[in-house]
Amino acid sequence: MPHLTLEYSDNLPQFDIDGMLLDLNKTLVASGYFDEIDIKSRAVRLGTFLVGTEVEGRGFVHVKLALLSGRSTEAKRALSESLLRVLEHAQEPTDGVHVQLCVEIQEIDRETYVKASIAP
Repeated sequence: MPHLTLEYSDNLPQFDIDGMLLDLNKTLVASGYFDEIDIKSRAVRLGTFLVGTEVEGRGFVHVKLALLSGRSTEAKRALSESLLRVLEHAQEPTDGVHVQLCVEIQEIDRETYVKASIAP
């Protein structure tokens, strides 16, 4: 835990996905809430998307952070704001594309989540 999913529209050619995932993970480690080895991140590039009703000229980067239940609203807000700062720092303006950046915190029920680890 946690699970981080980064979804982004494919009209952002300058988007450095590998660097972004690394920066997001480093931010989660720096929060002090997570062990580095427990962070699982992935990215999903979306070729079919629509922002509003305009067919062109809009895009997005959306981070979903799934956490075990029980964290305070303040802790979740601090995490979402720190992840948004990473997105803002990494996302350079794209010619002709209005880009929306957002972060969503989701809770996973602590009582039903299970995990196993297989070491080499």
